[in-house]
Amino acid sequence: MANFPDSSLGQNWITPTETPSNESGSEVVVDFTIFGMPFMSLNGGPMFTFNEAISFRIPCSNQEEIDHYWDLLIDDGGEASQCGWLKDKFGVSWQVVAPEMGRYLGGPDPDGARAATEAMLAMGKIDLSELRRAYENAAARQDN
Repeated sequence: MANFPDSSLGQNWITPTETPSNESGSEVVVDFTIFGMPFMSLNGGPMFTFNEAISFRIPCSNQEEIDHYWDLLIDDGGEASQCGWLKDKFGVSWQVVAPEMGRYLGGPDPDGARAATEAMLAMGKIDLSELRRAYENAAARQDN
């Protein structure tokens, strides 16, 4: 939890007896906080695995933060995907993104937005300067 600001582990529940999904002594419920937001995780046993239907989003303020969190989650056994998505070593999905992306992906110039979106689709880790370059180059071509 030390890797994320305003983050901590809370209470947990270890089952004193066998349940349909867990053996006696298994950690079943864990409360935790990431970036000041409280969460509860439930160990549903081996039949309930992680998938992309649930992910954590890390809203980064700049490329340095994107690089930091991306590397932190990948270097310890994670797996890169595309468009800023990755899975950590436990198989949990994360989106390492920045609000700045909205300027290019949803910008007022439709050709620029299309070019930025196409650039993003080719990325694993988000590269803000490449998104900006794609958006601005398409907008400049339209002005000529």
